[in-house]
This record gives sequence, structure tokens and C-alpha cells, in this order.
Amino acid sequence: MNTQGEILWVDDEIDSLKSQILFLKNKGYDVTSVSNGHDALELLKEKNVDVVLLDESMPGLTGLETLSRIKEFLPQLPVVMVTKNEAENIMEEAIGSQISDYLIKPVNPNQVLLSLKKIIDTKRLVSEKTTQAYQQEFRNLFMALSSNPDHEEWKELYRKLIYWELEMARSDSSEMMEVLQSQKSEANTEFYKYVSKNYEKWISGKAEAPVFSHELIKRKIAPHLEQGKSTFLILIDNLRYDQWKAIQHIITDSFRLLEEDMFYSILPTATQYSRNALFAGMMPADIEKKFPSEWKNDDDEGGKNLYEARFLEGQLKDLKLDNLKWQYTKITNNEDGKLFEDNIHNYLNNDLNVIVYNFVDMLSHARTEMEVLKELASDEVSYRSLTVSWFEHSPLHRALRKIADKNIQIFITTDHGTVRVKTPSKCVGDRATTTNLRYKHGRNLQYEDRDVLAFRDPRVVGLPRPNVSSTFIFAKEDVFLCYPNNYNHYVNYYRNTFQHGGISLEEMIVPIIRLESK
Repeated sequence: MNTQGEILWVDDEIDSLKSQILFLKNKGYDVTSVSNGHDALELLKEKNVDVVLLDESMPGLTGLETLSRIKEFLPQLPVVMVTKNEAENIMEEAIGSQISDYLIKPVNPNQVLLSLKKIIDTKRLVSEKTTQAYQQEFRNLFMALSSNPDHEEWKELYRKLIYWELEMARSDSSEMMEVLQSQKSEANTEFYKYVSKNYEKWISGKAEAPVFSHELIKRKIAPHLEQGKSTFLILIDNLRYDQWKAIQHIITDSFRLLEEDMFYSILPTATQYSRNALFAGMMPADIEKKFPSEWKNDDDEGGKNLYEARFLEGQLKDLKLDNLKWQYTKITNNEDGKLFEDNIHNYLNNDLNVIVYNFVDMLSHARTEMEVLKELASDEVSYRSLTVSWFEHSPLHRALRKIADKNIQIFITTDHGTVRVKTPSKCVGDRATTTNLRYKHGRNLQYEDRDVLAFRDPRVVGLPRPNVSSTFIFAKEDVFLCYPNNYNHYVNYYRNTFQHGGISLEEMIVPIIRLESK
């Protein structure tokens, strides 16, 4: 028989509670009892329980002392304080120490039962409700996937998949999370086919296209810019749509959400291409023509994103917005962040402030290289959690809160997202071939046709051609490109890391958010 829950009851007069314990056992609960705090702590190190019922006034280790020790190593474990004492300071201290409920002695068995149901069943009922709702939605999502969605419908499909992913994570429903992940994987397979079929037509203007990186400022931001109203365009490098949803509640505490939309990152979904295109308002091949000394290809020496302000200046001029007073700031470390926070009020004198914030990109790279971060961000749920933790305590968040009462508007966006790579695919090239795991260009590339989208003439998709025989390839779904030399080491090192440059929902469909002061 399935148990309703594992209960630990800690009371120095445990013998007097036999009838209550029997009552709970008859209701389907497994109850273990101990008579002091020390035994309780020892038992909790060995055994998983769902709820602790804890007597407040015990000799030796008191209830409050036991509670604080439990919370040291099991902070999420629900504890119900059972007390003879209604003194306010005791209850305040207990509530401050995160008790889930409290009961006054003598305890009535039904009171205990209600308290346990409230704690255990709420989580189960939320999980069941989420699972049930997703099961109903599963077929709708499946039908939508099968009905040749267009670029707007793909955004909506991705939005729904992320909604359910966040709901599942909240309700801790692991079986349904697996079903959802396989549906998401199927969606990425279909999305790859869709992009492969249409990308060249979109870029060459032969088919109606989504808003891409190089049109973002012109189509989504420029119409809202005006002299005398301070606008902040905050580009958080590598911010996926699910990460935006995870930090949304923190930002909307201070600002009103006016519009939440997504746009498509150009290929490759990598900073030097997508972000330069975003600021220049043109595709990389055109940037190279107009700014030959500033544009850098993968194999050129020097930084690849050093001229974003120069490119933005050109775009503002083309859009006839060069009358705006604007400033470009790039933040790549905590010191830059603190400087920005300290000087935030000076930025209010500008019509447009463009802030490039590089934390999430650094997080994904560091996670690849540092074992401790691989542990901390082992999957999407923990990767989002790290993003939330960073944003909540970041100089960026503190700076925005300082100016929340001013009449400003804010755009939050990104250049591209990342995907967790799982499937290796062999790829061979000469010495000049690029090292990125999700896209490569070079001469004489050999690769698995089924795993990549290839363009033998990169100019047809708006990309520079570093030399006459350069081919660009983009990895599909969760594929990462590996050289055959030292293959197994390479595969084990990079599998399950977050990478970008290729074709997936996570990398290509990214957020553009508009907010204003409340």
C-alpha cells in the first residue's frame, strides 16, 4: 500500500501520544517516533521524511534548538512545532526559523491530520494538477507541431513548451518532465527542418521572414525612442527565453511589463555574428563591406566585438535617430557593474543608454571549464536557478531599482541563446577551421550531412566568405561537432555543456521585452 507520507514525531512524552500515532497510521501515514532532539537529528541523517512534528519544550536540546539544527542541513524539510506555550516571542522565533505550521497542546488527532494534509497534499495536488493539465495540452502541442507552423506559430509553440517546463520544475513531476523533454526534443527536430528549408529564402528576401537580429532595433526598439525620455536597452549576452521567464518576477516588482515578444537570432547564433548584426542593423557580409577594417572573421586576430558602438552609431544615422543623445556601455566584470550602479543617475541625462551585460555568457563558458559549476548547473533547472541568483544580487538589478521611480522605459534582450549538447558528430577540417562546437567554417570540411545545415556559398545567407572555398556548417538540435583526434576525451568533456552557434529553439528564438516605470 502506498504511504500518505513519512512522519517523524519528536516529543519527550512520546508514550502519551500513542493513540494519536495509531490514528495517523490508520490514515496511511508511516510514523517514526523519538523522545529527544539528538535522536531526531541522528535519524534525519539516515532517513528521508516528509514532515517533522516537533515538541517545543523538551529537556536537553529544546525544540527551537533542534529546529535550527534541522534547518542547517535540511532547509526545505517542513517542520510543525507542537507547543504548550502560546507566548508570542516563542512563536515569532519559530516562524522566523521557517516552521510550516504550529499546533497547541493538547493536540487533537484531526488537527494533526489537517496540518499534514495541508503540507504534504498541497505539493502532491499541485503536481497532479500540473500533470493533468499538461496531459490535456500534450495532444494540442503535438497537433501544432504536425501542422507546419509558420515563424510566428513557432514562437508560440516554444513559449508553451517553456511554460510547461517551468510548471513541471515547480511541481517536481519527474515522469511528466521526461515526457515534456521528449516533446521538446521532437519540436527541435521539426524546427531544424523548418529553418533548413526556409533560412536562405528569409535572408535573401524571397519569403516572409521573422524579425531577425539585424532588424531588431529598427523594428522593435526605434519606434519607441524619443528625445527627452530616457530609454535603457539592456542586452544580456546569451539570455534564453526560459531564463528571462525565471527572472521576470524580480524585474516586474519594480517595472510594468508592456510587451513580451521574441525574435530570431541569425546564424551562426554566436556573439560576433548575431550581436554585431543587431547593433549594425545589417547582416555580417554587409558589415564587412561597409566596415572592412572593423569586421573580424573567426580566424582573424583581435577581439570580434570591439566596434559595437561604431556599428550602432551607423545604424542610428541610417534610422535618422542621430539627434538622440546616447551612450554605449559594456559590462564584463563586477567592477564595471558596480561603476554602472554608482553612476546610474547620470545615465538619465541620455535619451538612449545601451548596456551590454556579459554575465550569462561567462556562466555558460565557465560551466564548461569548471567542475564545480558543472555540478551547480547540471541541467536546465539549475542553470536557470544560477541565472536567477546572479540577477537578484547583481549590480544591474540594484541599479535598475535605484531608478525605478523615474519616468523611463527599458528594453531587455539578448543576442542568442544556448542549447545543452548531448549528441557528438564527427567533423574534419584543415588547420584554419574554426573551433566552435555548434558551427564551423573552413575549406575541405568533412562532416555528417544528416547532422548539419551547410552553405557552400555563405554569401547567400548574408555571411562573409573568408576565402573562396569556405563552407559554413550549423549543427542541428543537440549535436556538437568533434574532431576524430582524441574523440572520446573531447566527447566526455563537452557533452551536457551549454553551447551556441547552431540551430535550435533555445539558441534562435530569444526574448525582446519592453517595460516602463510603474
